[in-house]
Amino acid sequence: MTSKTSSVPYTSLPSHPDSYPQNVIVLSYYHRPPNHILRRCLLFTTAILLLSAAAYLLYPSDPAIQLSRIKLNHIRVHSSPELTLDVSFSLTIKVENRDFFSLDYDSLVVSVGYRGRELGFVNSKGGKIRARRSSYVDARLDLNGLEVIKDVFYLIQDLARGVIIFDTDTQVKGDLGLLLFKIPINVSHFFLILISSSCCFSK
Repeated sequence: MTSKTSSVPYTSLPSHPDSYPQNVIVLSYYHRPPNHILRRCLLFTTAILLLSAAAYLLYPSDPAIQLSRIKLNHIRVHSSPELTLDVSFSLTIKVENRDFFSLDYDSLVVSVGYRGRELGFVNSKGGKIRARRSSYVDARLDLNGLEVIKDVFYLIQDLARGVIIFDTDTQVKGDLGLLLFKIPINVSHFFLILISSSCCFSK
């Protein structure tokens, strides 16, 4: 049998494996990518909380007004020449500044009424209340010569029971000092007061 020699040339294998051609792939150390969505949500929530806290602390609020004490000094009923009434009150008003900046009030007006009718009012002087503080304002209200013909029946009933129902309306006018700005305020509060009566009758 005769063998034919192939015309395709062959290269002999190298004797050492290091001589083989090699492809080297270099991989960097794997870092887990940060969760950007979670980070953004946390930053957004923090910013909202900080803005809300700043708005709560800096946004001006109305001062709290409370009628701390009202004392009926005396009541005098005059029957001649017509039925009139003299009333004297001593008032103590508490004005509380709940803000983190000062309150400059120009006036404190307190009016006293009886059964829906205003009897009179007193206007106190202005003042200044520091941040997060309160101040007490004393005033005296004297009402002389009030005509009570319309309410004489109810007044006699109240005097007989020893309790008179008065309503008071307290109003504060002034400015809130926020840094270099002045914010005007005009606050009014209504109170219903029960007072034990001590009266004197005059002819």
